[in-house]
Amino acid sequence: MRMRDTFLKPMHPEGRKFVAIFAAITVLFFLLSSVLGWIGIGATVWCYYFFRDPKRSTPVREGLIVSPADGVVSLIEPAVPPSELGMPDQALTRVSVFMNVFNCHVNRAPIAGVVSEIKYRPGKFFNASLDKASADNERNSLCIEMADGRQIAVVQIAGLVARRIVCFVDPGQGIETGERFGLIRFGSRLDVYLPEGVQPMVSLGQTMVAGETVLADLAADEPARSARTD
Repeated sequence: MRMRDTFLKPMHPEGRKFVAIFAAITVLFFLLSSVLGWIGIGATVWCYYFFRDPKRSTPVREGLIVSPADGVVSLIEPAVPPSELGMPDQALTRVSVFMNVFNCHVNRAPIAGVVSEIKYRPGKFFNASLDKASADNERNSLCIEMADGRQIAVVQIAGLVARRIVCFVDPGQGIETGERFGLIRFGSRLDVYLPEGVQPMVSLGQTMVAGETVLADLAADEPARSARTD
């Protein structure tokens, strides 16, 4: 990898207008003060990196569930998927990945299948790291049906700063593991509801890479993993 590629990442088209706005404000800041101008440059660079969309190497073995987001595993607990998806009313293992404002915010499909449902629900904007954010915050829920008929729910949840959830796919559309399906602007969270009996292969506090980190394996029969923090 060239040194340039380490620092210059592709930017998602959703970010172009925001970077342009930040840059325009920076020009105005320089007219007022060089100090303000340099602050504006820093903010513009941050905005560019927020909307970065780097390439990812997604494992292709059948049955692997990958993380839908960059960030940290903030919750692993039993929970019922959002009622609007029409999935069975039973608790499944929910893995939550919290994204701060420095993480890449492009969301990727945890597994291949057909998007059978997409339901948006307006709501509040609590800190996305809190448990109640799953129930109370603005969210966009997707149900992905796999070839064997099993379903996985993945939910985009707006956070304290986030004010816009973007989804790139439509109901009935096929999707591949690791494929980009959405984006949340400025801090948020992704919840994944694993199929019944499937245990997570990640632990609380673990750093996740969207489209790369294996979150669970449909073919595995090992118990949920634990980890040591050093």
